[in-house]
Amino acid sequence: MHEVKTPKKPLIFYYIIVLLIMMLLNFLFVPWMSKRQIIETDYSTFISMTESQDVGQVEIQAQENQILFTNKDGTVIYKTGMVNDPDLTQRLYDSGAKFSGEIIEQASPIVSFLVTWILPIAIFIALGQYLSRKMMQNAGGPNSMMFGMGKSSAKVYVQSTEGIRFADVAGEDEAKENLTEIVEYLHNPEKYKEIGASMPKGILLVGPPGTGKTMLAKAVAGESSVPFFSISGSEFVEMFVGMGASKVRDLFKQAKEKAPCIVFIDEIDAVGEKRGGKLGGNDEREQTLNQLLTEMDGFEGNNGVVILAATNRPDSLDPALLRPGRFDRRVPVELPDLKGREEILRVHAKKVKIADNIDFGKIARMASGASGAELANIVNEAALRAVRDGRAFVQQADLEESIEVVIAGYQRKNAILTDEEKHIVSYHEIGHALVAAKQSHSAPVQKITIVPRTSGALGYTMQVDDGDHNLMNKTELENKIATLTGGRAAEEVVFGSVTTGASNDIEQATKIARAMITQYGMSDGFDMVALETISNQYLGGDASLACSPETQTAIDKQVVALVKQQHAKAVQILTENRDKLDELAKYLYEKETITGEEFMNILEGGEEK
Repeated sequence: MHEVKTPKKPLIFYYIIVLLIMMLLNFLFVPWMSKRQIIETDYSTFISMTESQDVGQVEIQAQENQILFTNKDGTVIYKTGMVNDPDLTQRLYDSGAKFSGEIIEQASPIVSFLVTWILPIAIFIALGQYLSRKMMQNAGGPNSMMFGMGKSSAKVYVQSTEGIRFADVAGEDEAKENLTEIVEYLHNPEKYKEIGASMPKGILLVGPPGTGKTMLAKAVAGESSVPFFSISGSEFVEMFVGMGASKVRDLFKQAKEKAPCIVFIDEIDAVGEKRGGKLGGNDEREQTLNQLLTEMDGFEGNNGVVILAATNRPDSLDPALLRPGRFDRRVPVELPDLKGREEILRVHAKKVKIADNIDFGKIARMASGASGAELANIVNEAALRAVRDGRAFVQQADLEESIEVVIAGYQRKNAILTDEEKHIVSYHEIGHALVAAKQSHSAPVQKITIVPRTSGALGYTMQVDDGDHNLMNKTELENKIATLTGGRAAEEVVFGSVTTGASNDIEQATKIARAMITQYGMSDGFDMVALETISNQYLGGDASLACSPETQTAIDKQVVALVKQQHAKAVQILTENRDKLDELAKYLYEKETITGEEFMNILEGGEEK
């Protein structure tokens, strides 16, 4: 896509011009004028300067009865009266001064005054008039805000053969279907008007970061043959009250002139937050939002103007902005499922050279929960790894390693574990894997490693589900907690002591146990009562308790009891399978990294030779 608007010179361009002119005046004209000023002195000084050969040029003005002379450098002009001095000519010859009748140039006081004072003032007035005209033109007229701050900075794009298309966006079929309908309406509105249907005025794209909301908007621009305005919500927010509202007016004015067209507002939560509850302060954001509401659904209809907006904080938007008639349709752009992840990987793999035997299904299963942006990063990391290894194409191992890089970071080649630490980490990771394998409804083990990573992990156990699971029952969650406690349980069973290596396991196990009680209603004492509210679900999901202090105490007791119960189960599993625990830990200690297949072969009875 290419931009249609011609770029305007920024205001700092004119400031630089003024600065250069002032520097020119200060460093050239003013010093030149100052060095030509005439200093009156007595005749004795003239004689002493002549004898010391410090006189450069002498002009004897008999009619004015005065002598003008300069110093050796010619930077200062002196004036003295004439005295009957018969030896003057010989003294000037001896001093080496020039006195052949040249006229010493003098600066007129009027010229000095004009150059020093009048000229700078005139330049400032002329530049001020020029800048004022430019500001009025940029701001849309004499009644607009100064410096063009009320001017919309939206980028305007038109149809391009090199832009992003819907074919370039994978894993979001429902969102593409909704937006394809918008493009078709803009191409052929009569088809919808015949039946009496009207297109939604606004479509809100909501979802976690990296799922492709902005890319979908760019795909609309690539597919549509109408003008496409793109602007960020933060660009409406200005320091001065009224500037943001002026930008909104100017944006919709331009859009109506080019209708039918599409206006895309990225990160609309920057300007569309809920109003009210704020005392005093700058209400610039509220005025901007009010103007946006008026433009989207005022007395004048925005015929042919479709609003697209994207946000990952829909719960923070003002209800008036979300009502039908403004944003009629909300399009979720969620994390891709297994099929979507595989399609996204194939789209990004077209940009790099890959081997013929790549199993994208396996990579998609390993990258469970990854967004489109993370999947693109995985493919790029795999290509970088292939270049580092001196290969001309990407292999399966590159993609699998790149997933581990995204999850746990790069391998720390300089991190050297002591022999004792290596033994502890081996038992810790095998503890996780063994507890998971001995429980039903647990994801199969894909890989176990004790190679330190840049994320701080000294090792990790990767489990990969066969497919996506949208629901988890109580047993599955309890098994997950038991698996997380398996590392610490192995340390207790084998070494009789504990280390700091289980800190992340403890955090995750506690989080799952608390969610089971406060959100999922999986406790005996509270039944189906929501004790915790979730906000910003697309940005990590901040949880806040909504109960009395007494209930919070009861929640804490149940969380502790649940984790302790699963911890005891993990200890029991490892104690009953101590021989396999020792055998697997020894094998991992020697190999440092083993696959899930090797792990299951040893667990089922036959250690590989």
